[in-house]
Amino acid sequence: MQRDWRTAPVSAQLRATLGFLEKLTLRPAQVTREDANAVRAAGVSDEALVDAIHVCALFSMIVRLADSLGWEVPSYESFSARADQMLATGYALD
Repeated sequence: MQRDWRTAPVSAQLRATLGFLEKLTLRPAQVTREDANAVRAAGVSDEALVDAIHVCALFSMIVRLADSLGWEVPSYESFSARADQMLATGYALD
């Protein structure tokens, strides 16, 4: 899915949500009620769509902060080394 969500083997609900989020991110002035209705028609609840919008907005904000402030992102190997602990305890370093 990392390469292209449009052709990835995902559910119709996820594909519709990702399409909505892409438009919301890249062309927010063009998002209409019909766009949200199309996601609902794919079987996505209002609650799930709102959750997806929140995640997208927060991720966008964090990426912009990281880019502008020069935050370093740990390497894949660093994440992998902590994966089990992160699954068990979250991002806390305790």
